Amino acid sequence: MSGSADVLVDGYERVREVVHEAVDGLDEQGLAFRVDPGANSIAWLVWHLTRVQDDHIAEVAGLEQVWTARGWYERFALPIDRRATGYGDSADAVGLVRASAELLTGYYDAVHEQTLRYVRDLRDEDLSRVVDRRYRPPVTLGVRLVSVISDDLQHAGQAAYLRGVILRTQ
Repeated sequence: MSGSADVLVDGYERVREVVHEAVDGLDEQGLAFRVDPGANSIAWLVWHLTRVQDDHIAEVAGLEQVWTARGWYERFALPIDRRATGYGDSADAVGLVRASAELLTGYYDAVHEQTLRYVRDLRDEDLSRVVDRRYRPPVTLGVRLVSVISDDLQHAGQAAYLRGVILRTQ
């Protein structure tokens, strides 16, 4: 592994820690709790951050998403399109995402493992490869990988905050 790959692996490992801490021991009702009808739940936040990571890593790695390749779409059995990642979801769509802690962390861990298998093989020079020309400047692989970590940590932190709210109100 390169020095950059080591740093990226550390970043993704930090996301995993927060995800597991946020859902550990909560039942499906707690995971679906929303502070108001327009707010996100822990279940939605963890599902969404995992879907985004799955989508983005699969795209840059040239792999099929774990969601569809390994049957997670069927296991979740959500009334949503199999391509959905949660981006731009309405409040009603957020409420559709209900899952157990085991299901959420199982899917997250499967995506995490695919992510680490990909990231560990990267060389420093790979990170400058342009992966998305829709933006100015074009997005490089390094920027995309850090962006996923940043987005995931934000959502995982929101889930951890909600966990604290839930535990204080029980």
